[in-house]
Formats: sequence, C-alpha cells, structure tokens
Amino acid sequence: MLKAHAKFQLGQVVHHRTHPFRGVVFDIDPKFSNTDAWYEAIPADSRPAKDQPYYHLLAENDESYYIAYVSEQNLIQDTSGQPIGHPDLADIFGELENGIYTVDFALN
Repeated sequence: MLKAHAKFQLGQVVHHRTHPFRGVVFDIDPKFSNTDAWYEAIPADSRPAKDQPYYHLLAENDESYYIAYVSEQNLIQDTSGQPIGHPDLADIFGELENGIYTVDFALN
C-alpha cells in the first residue's frame, strides 16, 4: 500500500525549483495521476518519479496564468509573502495568511 505524505498543503504558495513560476496548491494527488503522454513528454534525464505526491497549481509567471501539474521534488515553499494574481484564485481561496491562502470551499 502506498503511503504518501504531502509536504505542501492546500492553499500554500510554492515555486518551481528550476522553472520561473509560482503557484497555489489547489489539489494533491498522492502519486502521479496524469497521462502517459504527458509524462513521456518530459525529457528522460529530468523526468520525476511517479511514486510521490503531485500538485495541481494555480500558476503564474511573468507572462501568463495557467494550471500546472508538478511533482513534489520540483517544488519549494515560496517565502516571498507576495500574493498570487491568478484570476481563478478567488473562486477557491480566501485571504493570504502567512504564505497560505485560506480554503474558501467545503472539503469532501
């Protein structure tokens, strides 16, 4: 049985370890749960393991807003204190408090 413990939580602001984007965690998969085509599109020498948590992010960079799917090994806690400007943020989260957006919806 897989026992994955997520390092990051819903509403937490994170940034990618090597790529220039930040985001807010809005969902967590305990292990890889995307398509094989998506996974195979990642260069083999930088392809992350599938048996770790993967995070769905409301992401942003200097040019756009988007949804990102990122392995735990490629994320770092964002300590800038700066808010995220993603246009969908207010549909899910409340205020930013100590680097974590308050969850503004009912959890199952």
